[in-house]
Amino acid sequence: MSDIISTGQQVFMENYKQLPLVLEKGEGNYVYDIDGNKYLDFVAGIATNALGYSYEPLKTAIKEQVDQLTHCSNLYYNKPSVEAAALLVKLSGLDKVFFCNSGAEANEAALKLAKRYTNVFVDEKKTKIVSMKNSFHGRTIATVSATGQTKYHEGFSPLFDGVSYTEFNNIDALETMIDEETAILMIEPVQGEGGIRPAEKEFLQKAREICDQKQVVLIFDEVQCGIGRTGKSFAYENFGIKPDIVSLAKGLGAGFAVGAIIASEKVSQGFVPGTHASTFGGNPIATTAAKVILEALDTGDLLAHVNHVSEHLKAGLEQLSSKYESIIDVRGLGLMMAIEMSEPVAPIVMAAMDKGLLLINSGTHVIRFVPPLTIEIEEIDAMLSILDSLLANK
Repeated sequence: MSDIISTGQQVFMENYKQLPLVLEKGEGNYVYDIDGNKYLDFVAGIATNALGYSYEPLKTAIKEQVDQLTHCSNLYYNKPSVEAAALLVKLSGLDKVFFCNSGAEANEAALKLAKRYTNVFVDEKKTKIVSMKNSFHGRTIATVSATGQTKYHEGFSPLFDGVSYTEFNNIDALETMIDEETAILMIEPVQGEGGIRPAEKEFLQKAREICDQKQVVLIFDEVQCGIGRTGKSFAYENFGIKPDIVSLAKGLGAGFAVGAIIASEKVSQGFVPGTHASTFGGNPIATTAAKVILEALDTGDLLAHVNHVSEHLKAGLEQLSSKYESIIDVRGLGLMMAIEMSEPVAPIVMAAMDKGLLLINSGTHVIRFVPPLTIEIEEIDAMLSILDSLLANK
């Protein structure tokens, strides 16, 4: 066993089931361990390393910014954060940005903003939060409370009051659940930890309609599915509607820790000085990274690439599905795809690693495919070939 792994087992808390692999560097869409072994990466830091590894524009921008300014308080402006926020506003069609450091923080900020906006500007008696069954919104107590999976609740009772869960993609259930006391509706346009399940267009459109009618703040959690992952800058663009607040992280920093929420002008009134803050939010290093990927989205070149290669990925997975009865579903959107299997997928994930391929599950029976957005056709074919061989030898 590597000394690094041995020491890690001694000093880390045991809240991760870490694989016996020590990664040291990356190049393109591959990573290398400390022994020099090469792995094709279809995990991308769980949909985070959106530009792969050693991406030259990102490296150059970060190095230049390190030489200038690594941190300043939000008592002052800094150029990278302003420019990144302006790009988020331009791409999203929303109006105001708040930067933080992670997806959980982004969702926490979204909930706080929505609650305070409703309390101050709508009706203080509207306090209920509705989210989806099978959802995942983060690891803080508030975001765990909003998460519609009981396995994440275990050991943390009592959770926050006033949160209810309704069936994803069930319009009748949604209409029944939202009442005059509901303040917030929170939805992932593509459920990530819930098995890579896209929303139906009619469901999200009805959600928007109900929220407008009943003065409910609509939050879209795009921590995993945003920033080009679905072939659009934001996943909600696939559905022809716009939320009041969208939360972002993961791919937004292309590997650097940054989260954000973007909100409409109306709802953003909920935050005034003193109501919410983040010491490292808007950090110039992190927002320099965000600016690089946002500029790539703004030109359209990255999105065109995602849409091209994702069709090839989907077709390849469907071909495997027609070949192996153990694959019971192929689903997803863009470069956020999955296969659901009739058996646990952990053995396949482990066997793939032995063959130089990194995969990740989403639940016990689902393999998700969330490679860097820079993945190439030939790399997709290499992944499909390895997966084919593993399924054939089960």
